[in-house]
Amino acid sequence: MTVQPRIAVVGSTMIDLIAYAKRVPGAGETIQGDDFRLGFGGKGANQAVMARLLGADVAMVNSLGDDVFGDMTVRNFETFGIDTTFVERVPGSSGVAPIWVEPDGTNRIICVAGSNDAMVPSAAAAAIRSLGPLAVVVGEFEIPQPVTAAAFEAARAIGAVTILNPAPAADMDPALLAVTDWLIPNEHEFARIADASSDATDAEMTDFASRTGTRLVVTLGARGAALLGADGSVHRIAAPIAQAVDTTGAGDAFVGAFAYGLAVGLAERDAVTLGVTCASDSVLRPGTQRSFADPGRARRFLAGG
Repeated sequence: MTVQPRIAVVGSTMIDLIAYAKRVPGAGETIQGDDFRLGFGGKGANQAVMARLLGADVAMVNSLGDDVFGDMTVRNFETFGIDTTFVERVPGSSGVAPIWVEPDGTNRIICVAGSNDAMVPSAAAAAIRSLGPLAVVVGEFEIPQPVTAAAFEAARAIGAVTILNPAPAADMDPALLAVTDWLIPNEHEFARIADASSDATDAEMTDFASRTGTRLVVTLGARGAALLGADGSVHRIAAPIAQAVDTTGAGDAFVGAFAYGLAVGLAERDAVTLGVTCASDSVLRPGTQRSFADPGRARRFLAGG
């Protein structure tokens, strides 16, 4: 039996409150929606689930509130077989994300961090040390950056690769950047952190990586992703043509799949291709985690099918 890589995600959990409508309301306007779904989300949780669906041994590091949403989230992780040893419970509300989705799949999201902001740097670092050995540790911007920086520092000390998804867009703590091996922004996030254009040109990617010492993948939505290879050249991996129903969570599907690809030893370009494939597949169905490929389909993607 193949031993699967161990991945830790130090990141957010959210309950997604998803409204589908023909258009979003204007200021002060009330409109009639077409459908409503309650789902499990949060960038960290989504990334953990995608990696787990591909077969990784995944552990989640997070803080949940003492509310019913927290109870539901723990049960959801258990359903997937994700290790919740270091998912703490704190007084107050768990994170929530109201989401509006239009007919073309475009989404608008408001994240309310809640208990995600209660995470503590020293506790996150201790969790990573306890979970080792780890192949990869993943983080993002829906929890305080000092928490992720402490976790990444601990990850490097035990030989794990660190992958940062700098989303939602925000200025980056230099201490976090210093312990990040791979940076995976979308083109808009890259424009902000790199003071670049939204086109993510080859020259801009090369310049940013040379200044920061990080490896870089920029996700480009329907256009796929751009990988700055170890040889210094930019490789653009096209996405399959897809009729998007809901793009919510597609970026997280990419990160989780890419993390798994690196952890299992795929070549970098193949890991990016796996990420693009899983992300493109997810937009064909509504929702976040429930839009991800089931384990059988995920394994076919891994096999190149």
